[in-house]
Amino acid sequence: MGLARYPTIKKNVEVTDILIADSHAKGLNLSYNRLSDCDERVSLISGWPREDYMMSKLDSSFDQIFFVGYHSGIGKEHGNMDHGYSARSAYKIWINGEYQNETTINAAYASEVGVPVTLIIGDSGLRQQLRDEKMFPAPFFVETKQSLARYAALSYPRKQIRENTYQAVKQALEEPIPKPQKSYKMPATLRMQVYNTAQADAIEQMPNVKRIDGRTIETSMSDMKTLMNGILAMVAIGGTQGRFKGA
Repeated sequence: MGLARYPTIKKNVEVTDILIADSHAKGLNLSYNRLSDCDERVSLISGWPREDYMMSKLDSSFDQIFFVGYHSGIGKEHGNMDHGYSARSAYKIWINGEYQNETTINAAYASEVGVPVTLIIGDSGLRQQLRDEKMFPAPFFVETKQSLARYAALSYPRKQIRENTYQAVKQALEEPIPKPQKSYKMPATLRMQVYNTAQADAIEQMPNVKRIDGRTIETSMSDMKTLMNGILAMVAIGGTQGRFKGA
C-alpha cells in the first residue's frame, strides 16, 4: 500500500524516503519492482547475512519506524508462529534477565539510535504480549489475524486490514512523534537458550561467551548495536548445527 495513493494524509508530502528491510528468513521475499511501482520513494534492503539484519541502515536521519508482519515471541499461548529471534537456533532470549521477543529487541535498537517505533502490524498474540503483558506498548497497532494456535489463525478480511493500516499510518504520520521508548541498562547481559546442545557447543566457542547449562549461553554487550549483531552471530553459528541434527 504505497502512501502516494492516499493524498488525504497531510504529511505524506513531507515524506522523502521510505526504506524497507526485507527481514523474513533470508530476506528474499519482497519484489523491488512491485514496491517501486507502488511508491517511487521506496528503497529496498534484501538478502542475508547482513549487519544489523532487521534494522539494517537505520540511523538518526529517520523520523520513525514501522514494524510490519511481526509475530509473538516463543512460548506465547496460542501464539501463531511464535518464535525467538531465529526459528532455527535462538529459542529464547533475555536481556538483563527480561524475556524478549523480536519487537522489543528491535525497538531497543531503534531507541538507541533515536528513532521511535510508531506503528506495529502483527497478530493478536503479539498484541497481547506488547500491550496486555506490557512488554512494549507502541502508539499504534494493526491486528491482521487472530492467533488460534501455533499453526492456526483466523485471518481478517483484506479490505478491513487495508483500511485499518491506512488509518494507523495516517495517525502515525500526523500525530506528534513520541520520543524513543525502549532501553536497557548498559552494558547488558544477553542470555540465549538454543534448540539443542550442539548449537550451544558451537556458540560457547565465541569470545566472552559463558555456558550456563546444556542449551543456554550468556555474554555481556556494551550497546544495542553490539548486542544485536551478537545475537545474529550466535544465530548463524548455532544454525550450522541445525535444530534436529543427528539421530
